[in-house]
Amino acid sequence: MLLVGCGGRATTHHKPGTSHQEATGSSGTLLAARDEGGHRLRELPAADAPTVRAEAAPDSEGGWNVHLTVERFRFTPESTGGAALLGRGHARLLVDGREAARLYSPWGYVPPGAHTLTVRLHADDHTVWAVAGAPVQATVRLGATPATAAPSSAPAASAPAPPSPTPTDPGRTVTLVIAGTTVQPPPSRIELKKGERLTLRITGDRADTVHVHGYDRELPLSPGTPATLTLTVDRTGLFEVETHESGLVLTQLVVR
Repeated sequence: MLLVGCGGRATTHHKPGTSHQEATGSSGTLLAARDEGGHRLRELPAADAPTVRAEAAPDSEGGWNVHLTVERFRFTPESTGGAALLGRGHARLLVDGREAARLYSPWGYVPPGAHTLTVRLHADDHTVWAVAGAPVQATVRLGATPATAAPSSAPAASAPAPPSPTPTDPGRTVTLVIAGTTVQPPPSRIELKKGERLTLRITGDRADTVHVHGYDRELPLSPGTPATLTLTVDRTGLFEVETHESGLVLTQLVVR
């Protein structure tokens, strides 16, 4: 599903935990120009503007793992929808010219079949950071080998994405059943080792979508029909698995 936002005047309400500056401040010059999704461009001098470098490596389950290297920029999911403050915001992925997802961290995933990936940096108010009238972005042409794209506004040092581990065993299978607002077995933490292969087998009683945070993997659910998602956990940390529509936390993955 394509994500389409709007750009323009920053919001004036305060979100919980945000300061007055975060709610009402702004940086740069708002331009009349818009990108393909209708987002206004926000001009910055090149010396102040963020940069982005994108790398894509084949995922062991198909598709591409995307890694971003940014400078003068940090991801701020907690203030999305607030004001456009310098060096803050999120990224958006355009797959073959169509906006496909937002990123609130340096990692993302592109499903199989894509040919061109563009990563574009946005401010918290959804405007597009721009230099000399052009969006701050990087484009990668996806092929049979890992691909790298340099930033559009300034050069940045290369930081290769870690290769996807090759699974050596079938890994672990976890079966979950959703009935209304109840999950069986009850939500808990699944301890995994980095590089381990995990299969989630999920059955729900309504149409929904399961999202594995941090890995940006999704699994559509149809009522009463078991659905399966297999991935190799190649990043350490704590990652929630939840449903989009009902907002249920199904389990948490702890990867060490």
